[in-house]
Amino acid sequence: MIELRGIKKNFGDKQVLRGIDAVFLPGKMNMIIGSSGSGKTVLMKCIVGLLTPDEGEVLYNGKDFTKLKYTEKRKLRQELGMLFQYSALFDSISVEDNVAFPLRLFTDTPEEKILERVNFCLAKVNLEKVNKLLPDEISGGMKKRVGIARAISLNPKYLFCDEPNSGLDPITSTVIDKLIKEITVDFGTTTIINTHDLNSVLEHGENIIFLHKGLKEWQGNAAEIRDTNNESLNEFIYASEMMREARGRNFK
Repeated sequence: MIELRGIKKNFGDKQVLRGIDAVFLPGKMNMIIGSSGSGKTVLMKCIVGLLTPDEGEVLYNGKDFTKLKYTEKRKLRQELGMLFQYSALFDSISVEDNVAFPLRLFTDTPEEKILERVNFCLAKVNLEKVNKLLPDEISGGMKKRVGIARAISLNPKYLFCDEPNSGLDPITSTVIDKLIKEITVDFGTTTIINTHDLNSVLEHGENIIFLHKGLKEWQGNAAEIRDTNNESLNEFIYASEMMREARGRNFK
């Protein structure tokens, strides 16, 4: 479980996060939503340690990440998997080496065992016989799946996904959502997703945090989100639906 207590973050005179309290549950699709500039990317970076909050606590099973020593942080980071918005694969090395990268960096696992794990992870995301291909030789949707395979290579307790459906067509987006859901349930992972994709939110949102101007204005699940009387959230949903309809027309 991850718990946030009073997270604040400023950049100069601009207050981006204004005191965020939240709990993210294991085995659940925890989603952070909000319009551009709401603070959700900064919040995720604070959770994974890419940014340090100015105030507040980031608790991993009761331990405040911001106060851990370097060696303790490094150990905890081995339990974190990250799927970046644009996959962030290394273009000059093969799919196999991309997935193996965290294992080689953080563990002393023998190469034979590393390759076994790579093949397991690629099979988990329904990618086989692509080991030796370069990222430029596969589609955008396949790159996302390779990114997922790399993110789970260390069998993380915590999986972070930043806009996993960005740039994908609706069918491929559905495939990615189902893969993330399957991994979350199968491994009891605490999964946290930043997303603008209303389809994902309505289909898989089990614990949804809505940010607006650096504040948590609403929390609930997919079944509750359409009944909200929060004006800012309703505006976000309406704008997202308009974008979804336009996106659907563009992919026809």
